[in-house]
Amino acid sequence: MAKSIGILTAGGDSPGLNAAIRAIGKTAIASFGMEVVGFRDGFRGLVENRTVRLDGTALSGILTLGGTLLGTSRDKPHRMPMGDKVLDLTDTIVETYHKHHLDVLICLGGGGTHKNAFRLLQKGLNIITLPKTIDNDLAMTDTTIGFDTALGIATEAIDRLHSTAHSHHRIIVVGIMGHNAGWLALGAGIAGGANVILIPEIPYDIHKVADAIRQRRRSGKNFSIVAVAEGAMSKEEALAIKEAVDMKEKAKNKDDKKKAKTKLDKLKTQQADNTWNFSKQLESLTNLESRVTILGHLQRGGTPSAADRLLATQLGSAATSMIHDENYGVMMALREKSVVPVRLEDVVGKRKTVPPDHSWIETAQRVGISLGN
Repeated sequence: MAKSIGILTAGGDSPGLNAAIRAIGKTAIASFGMEVVGFRDGFRGLVENRTVRLDGTALSGILTLGGTLLGTSRDKPHRMPMGDKVLDLTDTIVETYHKHHLDVLICLGGGGTHKNAFRLLQKGLNIITLPKTIDNDLAMTDTTIGFDTALGIATEAIDRLHSTAHSHHRIIVVGIMGHNAGWLALGAGIAGGANVILIPEIPYDIHKVADAIRQRRRSGKNFSIVAVAEGAMSKEEALAIKEAVDMKEKAKNKDDKKKAKTKLDKLKTQQADNTWNFSKQLESLTNLESRVTILGHLQRGGTPSAADRLLATQLGSAATSMIHDENYGVMMALREKSVVPVRLEDVVGKRKTVPPDHSWIETAQRVGISLGN
């Protein structure tokens, strides 16, 4: 009997999702005679049983399209808002899975999606995942679907900001996505010729950043580009967050844990305004006008790059081979240019951050880019 595949996309949208859906569907249908059904809007579509048949017609012409034809959401199976309540609807998802006689559910997403997929695996469902996030922070894979496109967009933005920074003798602070990993800001900063790059992995000293900019001015360069990852923090902020985390871990009762969590949440909320506050401080320290450009969702929109289309197609087509071989509970990963299955339990709860000895760090330092440390 032909196997039946369910597909969903969850979390933030990312360039290359449609290319992955296309690769799964075309390979499953043409090579193995499988049936493919898509669930709309992530895990919510499984709860509400909202589907779309993914046949040849549905899969045609989507390779170059950004976003996801299935739609997406950040809803979690075990904490899903339904009206004025938040419910654990994991069992409802299991029922939908069996109602469609699925042999496997393929989940395309980032860290949160992988945690949710692993919960379903523990409930007895056959699960395969594909790594998708522009942050490139999923463990056990060299790169993720969407990262290359976002890297190109952020680099082009920095390229364009050079001219206005030079013309107006300004500091341009560019806010780049990346959550708690600096891959995107670091890569785009190097490729775009930023003068300062600040990433979460290296807490910065704003006085050292200001010194680097003043040194450029003394050498006759009256503008600077500062690439700032959204999770970048000063040394003082990093210490405060560490203390709050330690407090939470050492808390012995619910009240102490709640206090520690409240403190940690407050610090993280303040951190969200970091780029604007940082820009004002830098302006004061250097006596140069400073302007902020937050790239935001621009970074994950539009046509996927050739590299992302290729990666998505490789991972998607390889996933169907795993299904044919009944090898479940894995994430399809790119490791040293080869696609390999990695156990989900080895991926969940881990974040791939920029290591201090990474070649990109060394490259940035060699060409004179300040990392604020």
